[in-house]
Amino acid sequence: MKEAVRTYIKENTFKEANKIEDSTLIFQEGFFDSMGFVMLIDFLEEHFQVKTSDEDLVEENFESIDAITAYINRKTNAN
Repeated sequence: MKEAVRTYIKENTFKEANKIEDSTLIFQEGFFDSMGFVMLIDFLEEHFQVKTSDEDLVEENFESIDAITAYINRKTNAN
């Protein structure tokens, strides 16, 4: 799961992908912008079959590869 998220982010960033670590704050450090966020949500919903609710749309869930992976784990284990 983490590898799929990492690969997606590295393939879709407009900055130097080799500088992204699992704990990198991808939005604060400018690797993704708001359009990238929308595309990321689409990817997660399609690839991992999770449904993102309005309550889920907080920075803590999507700020890094680690945070995104934890979010997916919570969503898939809740079902």
